[in-house]
Amino acid sequence: MAFGGAMKAGDTLPMAEINMVPLIDVMLVLLVIFMVTAPLLTHSVRIDLPRASSTPNVAKTGHVELAVDAKGAIFWDGESVNRGELSVRLREAANRSPQPELHIRADRATPYQNVAEVVAGASRAGVTRIGFISEPDSSK
Repeated sequence: MAFGGAMKAGDTLPMAEINMVPLIDVMLVLLVIFMVTAPLLTHSVRIDLPRASSTPNVAKTGHVELAVDAKGAIFWDGESVNRGELSVRLREAANRSPQPELHIRADRATPYQNVAEVVAGASRAGVTRIGFISEPDSSK
């Protein structure tokens, strides 16, 4: 078997393939180790919890619709209110337990200043649950 002209009788050819047996042995050993140790990692403490019969306390908080139109007029649940009356109603809503959610609807043409004043007034009154209502984009 001569691949070249310069081979001597004692020379061996270089090995051209990877011996996979040692790699498979290592993988099998690792698999066995993980199979043995995996159940040990999910230990839990067994405790005897007391039993009690109870029902969940679900309180409906309700919501208040606050609308601001393009001219800056403010509507509380569909009723037109002025700024002074708005601050009184916001304080009353903030003191209710549980506090209602304030849903703010603003017209597309409403200046940002009007909406920012309403949100700032609600924050000053102590209303913490404020959300903005918008219409989904129908062009998609």
